[in-house]
Amino acid sequence: MESEIKTRVTPFSEPHIATGAGQDCLVVIYAPNSNQLGKRFSLADGAVRIGRGIENDVVLLSDSISRRHARIETRAGNYHVLDMHSTNGTYVNDDLVHDRQLRRGDQIKIGDTIMKFLSGADLESQYHETIYRMTIMDGLTGIHNKRYLVEQLDRELSRATRHGRPLSLVMCDIDYFKRVNDEFGHLAGDHVLKEVAQLAKSRLRPDDVIARYGGEELAVILPETDLAGGVRIAVVLRDTVATETFVFEDEDIDVTISCGVA
Repeated sequence: MESEIKTRVTPFSEPHIATGAGQDCLVVIYAPNSNQLGKRFSLADGAVRIGRGIENDVVLLSDSISRRHARIETRAGNYHVLDMHSTNGTYVNDDLVHDRQLRRGDQIKIGDTIMKFLSGADLESQYHETIYRMTIMDGLTGIHNKRYLVEQLDRELSRATRHGRPLSLVMCDIDYFKRVNDEFGHLAGDHVLKEVAQLAKSRLRPDDVIARYGGEELAVILPETDLAGGVRIAVVLRDTVATETFVFEDEDIDVTISCGVA
């Protein structure tokens, strides 16, 4: 008797890569904390504060960096870096500075962390942007990954604290997901996870951030949203998934999610 072996392939999502001119930015090229390497900080919003405190726009976690260390500001279309009376000083290309106009490729040393200033029109900036985007996307679901979630949560907490604005976080978990894998197979489980993630994303606002936290867990950052608003959105996500039937190789799969809000 001949046996037929069927190979099934679950496509993984390619990270969306923006084309065209990027944004002027700072890129971390050296840091004692390897988790910060490659981080990009956009300068699109004008004045940018740099320091160890969470109230800053660029938060660098190191004891060698002052709570309010430096700031970037624009004057007549040019960027300047200003030291904010920091303990260890601010350096540009190894020169101690108090106020220095930045030029493309300048290296800014803040404590023991070094960042590079890149223009949005610079091919190197676009290269870093492409690489960065590839490191913050989850290949299976097509949404952001845990690294990006942590970065954005730090940033949004800083903004909410600084401006006294509301912020909510929703955690979602697919119920009995192991049963889906056991009954329909892991490829079916991957398919359901991807579809749940994309379905949830479609119900969110442009400024909301959804990411895969781990396994079958998703997290959603809701800026400008109080606890009651977070609960309302969690209910929408829960009900949306509950009323959807997911199909994999002609098999109907029904799942639900549980949500927690903070």
